[in-house]
Amino acid sequence: MNTNEGRIINLPKLVDPRGNLTVAEEFRHVPFKVSRVYWTYDVPAGESRGGHAHKHCREFIIAVSGSFSVTLDNGRGTRETFHLNHPYQGLLVETAVWRTLDDFSSGAVCLVLASDPFDESDYWYDYDEFIKSVQCSR
Repeated sequence: MNTNEGRIINLPKLVDPRGNLTVAEEFRHVPFKVSRVYWTYDVPAGESRGGHAHKHCREFIIAVSGSFSVTLDNGRGTRETFHLNHPYQGLLVETAVWRTLDDFSSGAVCLVLASDPFDESDYWYDYDEFIKSVQCSR
């Protein structure tokens, strides 16, 4: 599934009897310069992550281990959920898209490649403020 808010990108999967390998290169597989990398893990059962949107930063989200769901909301009535469970696929999340990550399997690791360094002012943490901002920019 692909929308304007997010799309799955398949990464190269090099199959080897000793263990598979996947690579992600900026501008080749990830369509931006990677400025920050972070990961979440040990997410307790029933908890969710995310719950925000970025004004400028784009992200590429990969389930490097286990699985979880990412729900994207554009603030204008379109909401889509992606189930990530392959370490050779990533979800490209565009700017001005509210994201929520949940349904983490035991041992899941979520790796995020971000286009920008951390900047507190780039975040919308309040959903109502996000809705007002994106609807005003129509």
